[in-house]
Amino acid sequence: MSTSHKKIVIFDDDEDILSICSYILEEQGWEVHTFSDCNNIIEKVSGILPDVIMMDNWIPDSGGIIATQTLKKTEGLKDIPVIYFSANSDIQILANHAGAQTYLAKPFDLEDLEKVISTVIAA
Repeated sequence: MSTSHKKIVIFDDDEDILSICSYILEEQGWEVHTFSDCNNIIEKVSGILPDVIMMDNWIPDSGGIIATQTLKKTEGLKDIPVIYFSANSDIQILANHAGAQTYLAKPFDLEDLEKVISTVIAA
């Protein structure tokens, strides 16, 4: 097990998803930070500088698209991969519009979660 913790930030207003994802990822050695809104997103992400960000589409207050676009316009944060996740049927379009690296449709299983994270980490 490597000593350097990879850090992930999850933005979702669904407490169940936050706790499930946190549990799974912490088991795999991630340092997990969760937020149930995307207000002051630059400050939140700058304070952690994660390796990966997971972004819910319906996150309060401004929503995942604006939150992701804000990150992608910010020097020092724009290269952090964003995984867009949503139960929306046109998630691929939303993720592209937001500027996310990839997406994960809800509901997802653990393999999907692990696969999509390792894809962006490897990139």
